[in-house]
Amino acid sequence: MCSSGAHYEEDYYDRIIEMAWEDRTPFDAIEYQFGIKENEVRKIMRTHLKESSFKLWRKRVKGRKTKHSKTSESNRFKSSNQ
Repeated sequence: MCSSGAHYEEDYYDRIIEMAWEDRTPFDAIEYQFGIKENEVRKIMRTHLKESSFKLWRKRVKGRKTKHSKTSESNRFKSSNQ
């Protein structure tokens, strides 16, 4: 049986990973919601994904303007949860 703290932690990482995979969710939104910077997101992805999945994610994210809101020209609606 899993303690409630461990379950919360698992949900926490699951949500960060989900947001990191989303093409239009900038790292700034992850930082705003969870208080962690892009480098920490990378560490979480590296430790919680298989190596091949991590490499695929890095390839997708690297240089993607929508993941870096300072370079993004997107004016899309942002959920209050982000």
